[in-house]
Amino acid sequence: MESCPTSNLSQVDITRNDKHVCHMKNRIRVLRKAQGLTQADLADTLGVSRNTINSIEVGRYVPSLPLALKLARFFGKPVEEVFDDRSET
Repeated sequence: MESCPTSNLSQVDITRNDKHVCHMKNRIRVLRKAQGLTQADLADTLGVSRNTINSIEVGRYVPSLPLALKLARFFGKPVEEVFDDRSET
């Protein structure tokens, strides 16, 4: 089984039923707090639950591509500045 790229910034690989799921690091919490928003504020703006935002921030959930793009556009950043799956070498 191949491992997925990880970072040392609180990211983990989780193996479930021989499937490797990669969790990407993200800057959602930092960007959200910089704008003075709560998780609920951001969730309401994007049309998702507060739990979804929390799960993304702590790395339990990797958002769908449409949601990742919505998040990046909301913060005015390229998606690569919000999410990063690269290993540090």
